[in-house]
Amino acid sequence: MDKENETLRWPTNLDRAAIVVRLVEVRALAREAGLAEIAAHLADVDAEDMPSAQIGASVIAALTWIQEKPQYKAITAQLAMVAMNLKNLK
Repeated sequence: MDKENETLRWPTNLDRAAIVVRLVEVRALAREAGLAEIAAHLADVDAEDMPSAQIGASVIAALTWIQEKPQYKAITAQLAMVAMNLKNLK
């Protein structure tokens, strides 16, 4: 199998709880990497009263900021996966 052209199968059925768990993990990775701006975008995603629209806006803002920084592929990939699941936020 040609690993170079292999596509990654991402879950597209993450619910709000799973999305929040992933964003908390991304926030921790961002802090470890010294990416204060990404961590700030994701600061309150685990607050129970944070509106879905605000979570979505935070994800898009973080993804927009980091997408041009190839050295952070792992964080970018996690944010992209979450972005694909934003339709599931309720």
